Amino acid sequence: MTYKAMNLGTLHFKLKQWRFMNPKTIYLQPIRYTLSWLLLSIAMVLAASCGKEATPTASDTATAAAATTASGTEATANIQVPVEYYTLDNGLKVVLSPDRTAPIATVAVYYNIGFRIEPKDRTGFAHLFEHMMFQGSDNLGKMEFIQLVQKNGGILNGSTRFDYTNYFQIVPAHKLETMLWAEADRMRGLNITQENLTNQQGVVKNEVKVNVLNQPYGGFPWLDMPQYANKNWHNAHNFYGDLEDLDAATLEDVRSFFNTYYAPNNAVVVVVGDFEIPAAKEWIKQYFGDIKSADVPPIPDLSEPRQEEEQRFTKDDKLANRPALAFSYHMPERNTPEYYAMGLLDQILLQGNNSRLYQALVQDKGYTGSVGGGINADLGNMFNYHGPMLWTGSLIHDKSVPADSIVAVLDQEIQRLQREGVSQELLDQAMVKMRSSLYDQMSGLYGFGKADLLASFALFDDNPSRINELEAEFRKVTPALMQKTIQEYLRPTNRTVLIINPQAQI
Repeated sequence: MTYKAMNLGTLHFKLKQWRFMNPKTIYLQPIRYTLSWLLLSIAMVLAASCGKEATPTASDTATAAAATTASGTEATANIQVPVEYYTLDNGLKVVLSPDRTAPIATVAVYYNIGFRIEPKDRTGFAHLFEHMMFQGSDNLGKMEFIQLVQKNGGILNGSTRFDYTNYFQIVPAHKLETMLWAEADRMRGLNITQENLTNQQGVVKNEVKVNVLNQPYGGFPWLDMPQYANKNWHNAHNFYGDLEDLDAATLEDVRSFFNTYYAPNNAVVVVVGDFEIPAAKEWIKQYFGDIKSADVPPIPDLSEPRQEEEQRFTKDDKLANRPALAFSYHMPERNTPEYYAMGLLDQILLQGNNSRLYQALVQDKGYTGSVGGGINADLGNMFNYHGPMLWTGSLIHDKSVPADSIVAVLDQEIQRLQREGVSQELLDQAMVKMRSSLYDQMSGLYGFGKADLLASFALFDDNPSRINELEAEFRKVTPALMQKTIQEYLRPTNRTVLIINPQAQI
């Protein structure tokens, strides 16, 4: 299979799309250099000219997956990602996954701390600390980490999610050692000063104002819905940060947070790309091996009670000029049979223009121009979280369409699945879409998508090789299990509905 190289414009668009496809994703916005796009594009072209093998594209995957037989037996091979996994003496987890597709390397460092377990009187603190990680370390001054990556032709970013905070760089392969050294340098000793803290408090507060407070539908539904649907504070607070809490953060808070959660025994380092395993192991031991571990507190109880009644809420939006509606259902526990069944139900009901809800709400009724969402929608995917989660859908619609009409369509489509059952043919079609989605995720951003899954499975399951087991788990799902999952998890009493009431004067 020949790798199809992207030109500079396409690469720039895809990277921009990855960061900004939703204004909801919490990201550090890095300075961008044209050189970064150019060098990575050249790397892609070189890989193509050398005729190297590449990860199949989504269209390739869909074609191959269409070979599924009526009995659900897959004619093509399952995903096989090379995984070498080990732990340093200080507790740092390490995942190495060589990929010769292109002469680039991805370094991803994930810390097992997300906004779900930040201090109760410091909402937004996990995100604030993500910004602090770019303010300098023992050997790299303010902004020098970013400059180091970009002047070597790479790109970088960081984000804060429910259960982790991550940092990554994609660089020419010969700069792998440099990136490992730089990541170890800030894990070893962050430059925590009052000046840096005050500066980043202002940056984050401005980010909240721009992305949420001064935007129509600013927190809808990614920030709003968890607060309405969940009961446990850890899952239900304003994780972007209340402005008063952000102001209240002290220098001692930051130092304590760093010393507690940014320790090697609370992290995983993932390397994906064109590298030699022995060399990578040597560098990781050299730069990370003597960083001291810490006493990491146990994760608090994150469980949610079983929801027994439908919840409905209305939120006024002074900047919105059209109503919007979101619905959420509590998910099955991660890695259970029902969890995988919900992944396939998501494909049937919500993913793509052939999904049941798109066909009903957009094509048949004309209530809206689009409907989107999913499992862990807008803040990741169905694999990169650890605690309770929601399956969520949302749409903006015409004022002439009552919210009850939209909910009625939702109920009709779920009841249709219950009444008619999920046939093996429909299940096979969902598996084709899921398999394509998996390849899409793994090939995203030239190695980062694969690194994201490997890091998540290392952090949460102590088993990054789960990446190679996903297809088999989905294939275990039967029509009977789909019915059982629909009855328990897609019941109206497990649902929360959020209605946006527009207040803007047109």
